[in-house]
Amino acid sequence: MRDSEKLSCRIVSKDFSVNENSEDQGPDPIDVAVGHRIRVRRKWLGISQSTLADHLGVSFQQVQKYERGANRVSASMLVKIAQKLDTSVGELVGETAAPLGDESLFEKLAVPGAVQLLEAFASVQQPAMRTAILNLTRSLIEESSDERTLGIRRAR
Repeated sequence: MRDSEKLSCRIVSKDFSVNENSEDQGPDPIDVAVGHRIRVRRKWLGISQSTLADHLGVSFQQVQKYERGANRVSASMLVKIAQKLDTSVGELVGETAAPLGDESLFEKLAVPGAVQLLEAFASVQQPAMRTAILNLTRSLIEESSDERTLGIRRAR
C-alpha cells in the first residue's frame, strides 16, 4: 500500500468517527425544520402521509421520519416532495425571498391536530363564539398547568 493510500484511509476512518458522534446528538435542526415545512404543506393541502408515500415510492413510516427530521431528505426526494406538494424546494428548505413568518409558527402548525383546529376555528362565524372558544382553551391550559404543578393526576 502506498503512503497516499494509507493517508486517505486514515482520513476516512477519522471522518467516520466524527459522524458517529454527531448521530448521538439527535436530528439536525435543519432536517427538523425541513420536515416541519413538509408536514405543514402536506396537511395544508389535505394530503395524507400514505398518499405522499405512494407518490414517492416509500412507506408512510419513511414520510413520518422525514417529517420528524429523524431521516434526512435527499435532494432528489426533496424535488419529488416539492412537486407533489405544489411548491418549490426553496420553500421547503426555508430559502424563500420573503420569509412567510416566524419559524415557530411552522412548529406550532406541525403539532398533530393544529391545522384541523385552525380550520375549525376559522369556520366559526360568530365573534362571540370564537372568543368563547379561546377562553375555554386558555382555561383548559391553565387548569392542566395547575394540575402538573400540584402533582395531581387524573384518574382514568
